[in-house]
Amino acid sequence: MAETGSGFAERFAALQSQFFAKLAERVEALDALVGDLEKATTEKAAKSALRPMQEVAHKLSGSGGMFGAPTVSEVARDLEETCERATAAPGGLPDETTRRRIKDLVARLRAEQDSPIEAVPDVAAPAKPAPAREAFDAATRKWRVVLIEDDPAQARVVTSFLANSEYDVVHFDKGKAALEEIERRPPDAILLDLMLPDIGGIDILRRVSSRQLPCVTVVVTAHGSVNVAVEAMRLGAHDFIVKPFNAARLQVTLRNALEHDRLSRIVETYQDLDRSAYCGFVGSSLPMQAIYRIIDSAAGSKATVFISGESGTGKEVCAEAIHQKSPRANKPFVALNCGAIPKDLMESEIFGHVRGAFTGAIAERDGAATRANGGTLFLDEVCELDLSLQTKLLRFVQTGTFQKVGGEGTEAVDVRFLCATNRDPVAEVAAGRFREDLFYRLHVIPIHMPPLRERGRDVPLIARKYLEAYAAEEGKRFTRFDPECEAVLAVYPWPGNVRELQNVIRNAVVLNDGDAVTADMLPAPVKLLASVERPPVPPPPPGEAAAENAGMPEHIRPLAEVERDAIEHAIRLCGGNIPKAAHFLGVSASTLYRKKQSWEDGRPAD
Repeated sequence: MAETGSGFAERFAALQSQFFAKLAERVEALDALVGDLEKATTEKAAKSALRPMQEVAHKLSGSGGMFGAPTVSEVARDLEETCERATAAPGGLPDETTRRRIKDLVARLRAEQDSPIEAVPDVAAPAKPAPAREAFDAATRKWRVVLIEDDPAQARVVTSFLANSEYDVVHFDKGKAALEEIERRPPDAILLDLMLPDIGGIDILRRVSSRQLPCVTVVVTAHGSVNVAVEAMRLGAHDFIVKPFNAARLQVTLRNALEHDRLSRIVETYQDLDRSAYCGFVGSSLPMQAIYRIIDSAAGSKATVFISGESGTGKEVCAEAIHQKSPRANKPFVALNCGAIPKDLMESEIFGHVRGAFTGAIAERDGAATRANGGTLFLDEVCELDLSLQTKLLRFVQTGTFQKVGGEGTEAVDVRFLCATNRDPVAEVAAGRFREDLFYRLHVIPIHMPPLRERGRDVPLIARKYLEAYAAEEGKRFTRFDPECEAVLAVYPWPGNVRELQNVIRNAVVLNDGDAVTADMLPAPVKLLASVERPPVPPPPPGEAAAENAGMPEHIRPLAEVERDAIEHAIRLCGGNIPKAAHFLGVSASTLYRKKQSWEDGRPAD
């Protein structure tokens, strides 16, 4: 709720009192710096006095007008500009005229301490904001704003100006701490003061821009640094606001910036709906457009991404796309398949080992963690990790440090974690095969890759891409699929997803030649499962079976029946050779033997 007028006035009076108490301290500090400047005989000594003097003047220039002391702002602004010119002057030492002017300006600030407080215009409780426009996703929530301001009094006033149901303000007085929070959890907006005690506001803006963080920045500046604010806008800031400012000015500037950013994202969303290729992906279906948008949003962050999906859906392609779109794109991308490496060697593969750590360790070796330093570490099939190793991985994710196998020292690296699995991670946690605490550390940004059967129009796009590539590789004439072949590819369920489609196209290209791929050129299982039709339906038998099947549409057959027909037909086509039929069906021979035995025994196949 917005603050009442009387409550705001009382709090503002307290802040005003704090400002004048702080003014006395700052004038005393300026007096000491003036003394240092008078004694300075070298460029280094002069700048040691001028720079902190300029910082103090900058803080006063932005807050005096807000607290009923506009002369303080004017004099401080003049002092800031004078110090800035003196610092940049040839020779590095201010002349006598400049020194005298600085001394006079500080004396004027001292005199202002005892001057009567002027009435403060436009300082009232912040007006109730206009009803927020409905967000694109129709969700109602507060805008999260990070305020980076080292002056406590100024920060309290800004927070009071935004104290309503529309904003959630988080204040930082140091740039480095603010930058860590912004990178960990990007806000909707940043209110950024350019003069900070540890790092410059321009440096923060460059970092936010280079990492493509999804937030809008409004620069807060004094009159003397408008040129710098314009430079900040070239680096990506949306707008700037000049100190001193009132509640209405701040609210309008911030709301306009957020609204502009929201509308820009809506436009980008519609523009992106026709992307048919993206960072190694081929596909324009809506499920893939959603994946592209998530990658765009997640790439700039350091947050861990957890990719799930069936085998062959493109989980590693997704991980590589995130890396390519991230600020780490020119750094290493190290992929490790946790399911393909023996359990006893997995720890060494991740963390490395020292010489003599185990039998066969004849030399020290760096692991994937070290090789990925500065870049991205992708752990594929992460649910296959042994529980004992999950504990060490958890510590690595939490601290960024690890020990090599057999080593005593701790190494620190900077890596972005991506992981993937074809299992259901929640089910793995419930079954006790995957640590819950590690799951929550890794499952920060979830991405579920859609199976190919849910991607509709993407199948012919992907098929044409592989046809073109394999025809060129094999020296074949193929340029297209005939209509019947495209129809077969469209209705086949693709249990092996894109990897199976890739295999089918290569099989057809290697074993055949012509201008167009026909349905007859496709492997038998694809033709069979795509073209199985129900034979004429006999009259339903009396009894329970008839009751169960009476309402069944004629064109639908039980899945178990379709599967049995497909398997038996494949075995016939392969001359009774079960291993060969299993190869074409994409399953193991033991699966076919087990199903045949269950059919012979009169049991339902498992």
